[in-house]
Amino acid sequence: MATSTHALINGAATTLDDYGLPGDPAWTEIDWREHLHSADVMGTRVNYVDVGEGPPVVLVHGLSGCWQNWLENIPHLAQRHRVIIPDLPGFGRSPMPPEPITIPYYGHFLNALLDHLDLDRASVVGNSMGGFVSAEVAVSHRSRIDALVLVSAVGVHKLPRNMTPGQAVRAAGWMRPVTDATLRRADFLVRRARGRRLLLGMVARYPERLQPQMCVEMLMGADKPGFADALHSIFNYDLRHRLEDVTVPALIVWGRNDMLVPVESAHTYERHLPNSTKVILDGTGHVAMIERARTFNRLVGEFLPYTA
Repeated sequence: MATSTHALINGAATTLDDYGLPGDPAWTEIDWREHLHSADVMGTRVNYVDVGEGPPVVLVHGLSGCWQNWLENIPHLAQRHRVIIPDLPGFGRSPMPPEPITIPYYGHFLNALLDHLDLDRASVVGNSMGGFVSAEVAVSHRSRIDALVLVSAVGVHKLPRNMTPGQAVRAAGWMRPVTDATLRRADFLVRRARGRRLLLGMVARYPERLQPQMCVEMLMGADKPGFADALHSIFNYDLRHRLEDVTVPALIVWGRNDMLVPVESAHTYERHLPNSTKVILDGTGHVAMIERARTFNRLVGEFLPYTA
């Protein structure tokens, strides 16, 4: 049976004292150019960060994301782990791949990336679509995974009532011009609380409390060519019936106020993953690793050593 809990550490689910505070240590004090790499993986050039030493951990961004989505978490995890963060093909600075983007493709890509880095096994942490991809790796390449962390992962929730997958894809595509227009003014807009609410109100519970510099970095993944194909695959791929085969420890972290992937999905993942622990964070939206960076870092930091 899965273990259900609201907190692995005191106050993890209830206090908002750390909301929007930067992670520890600060990512702004690191010259990230020293840790950026590129490589040919499965026929496409991939941009990734590789930093730290110890048991490897792969961080996987979500739809419209990029490696910078994990800036608040990398320095903390890199104190004890080798941390690898790719821009998935079609996102960030990684170009579109030669084959169609699907969730299974991304799963094979991460497996191939581990091969390229000569890593036999790794823990995988994924947010949103990245959580779906991480779960795919866990079911399709079980021998490679030490532990699984799902952060507001898509993949098991239902579509809005009366909406088909095709309609959902078209609706998301219709919103992209709005993103194009706002991105050109992102640096200016995020300086004001009102601007942060405009840009990130669907993603974060209290975007006005986030650090402006972090907001700019979050937006670096928007309007990339892989968006439509990846979104289509999210709505047309189901792995719930295979999750029971995942026996490695799994940590499920969710924001109770997630407006994109409802908290019911956390309960569904918990029911299907036999060795899982669930943590629901109050007053938190879709990106707990940014909104509640210090709590998130402590949760994941305490969870991963047991699988090192």
